[in-house]
Amino acid sequence: MIVSHFLKWINTARVAERAAAATALARAYVNADLPFEDRCAAEAALTLLLDDASSKVRQALAEALSMSRHAPAQIIAALAADQPEVAGVVLARSPLLTDADLIDRVATAADATHALIADRPVVSMTVAAAIAEIAGPQACIVLLANSGADIASLSFRRMAERHGHVATVREALIADARLPAECRHMLLTKLGEALRGSPLVLALMGQARAERVMRDACVKASVTLIENTQAAEHPALVEHLRLRGDLTASFLIRTVAHGKVDFFGSVLMALSGHSGERVRALLAGGHDTALLALFSAAGLAKATHGIILRALKVWREVANGKRVAGVQEVSWLMLKELGGQGAQGDLAALVKSIHLEALRQNARGHALAIAAA
Repeated sequence: MIVSHFLKWINTARVAERAAAATALARAYVNADLPFEDRCAAEAALTLLLDDASSKVRQALAEALSMSRHAPAQIIAALAADQPEVAGVVLARSPLLTDADLIDRVATAADATHALIADRPVVSMTVAAAIAEIAGPQACIVLLANSGADIASLSFRRMAERHGHVATVREALIADARLPAECRHMLLTKLGEALRGSPLVLALMGQARAERVMRDACVKASVTLIENTQAAEHPALVEHLRLRGDLTASFLIRTVAHGKVDFFGSVLMALSGHSGERVRALLAGGHDTALLALFSAAGLAKATHGIILRALKVWREVANGKRVAGVQEVSWLMLKELGGQGAQGDLAALVKSIHLEALRQNARGHALAIAAA
């Protein structure tokens, strides 16, 4: 029998010869239609090669068996647990490895192995979750770039929490269209924290001003984020902001001034406990008394009720086609509600800043339009 000769010869053969023989035998096993006895003998010989002292022989075995569904399961399992240069090809390719096998390797292997598993043609949600929870930044970047990876919202969140401070991971997450809105907000805040702690920013602005500027920038970016967030994701984003303590009066006033009425409705639902149907009905056509009661139930400060109500009425008219207005006009009417340009206090300062930002933005857009004409 050929296999018996092989087993006698292999003890005296050189490494290169053993590696070539391992490749030939493995290919014959997975590709040839061997008789049952020869197949059993070949499997025994392949199993014996797992004990070869040279990693080159075991690597040749891995290369030949890694893509076959007919490879012996015990050999694939052993190769997957071998040293990285041997295990890598099996972990990256073998269709015989179960999710449990891959998760076990993620739990015990090094970063290079994590990246190989993350780059498999198909990565299940459970394996992706293990990578998101355990692996380093590079493996997470590979996972995000893999179109065959099924990544759960929670896994996106864990990657953002664990590696959001790493610029390359942050960029990969933000570029992924599947990234949930609350994770995008988390990354915005992490970017703000990174900039706030930058020695250059601190040297230019000082710590107090840097914190104020970055806080304002994060609030503005959060409002912009809402524009690109689907309504179905609003509740999750609201809960994320609530847990972070970011559902402040200034943030909510800014969202209303910018016409994010649907998102504001999701906030009212979360804070008041009222049903979505009732909140939407009140925002669309509720009387002042009912709306003010809703604001109170949501815990909004009484001082903010008047300007929020004024803004909602304008946006309601815009939605019904009775009026043409934008942030500039709405913020001006909100400011008038507080007493006009001469109004004092933190609330007036906030609305005035929103109005001035809108003026600058509109003027900038007008100038660019003139330049492009």
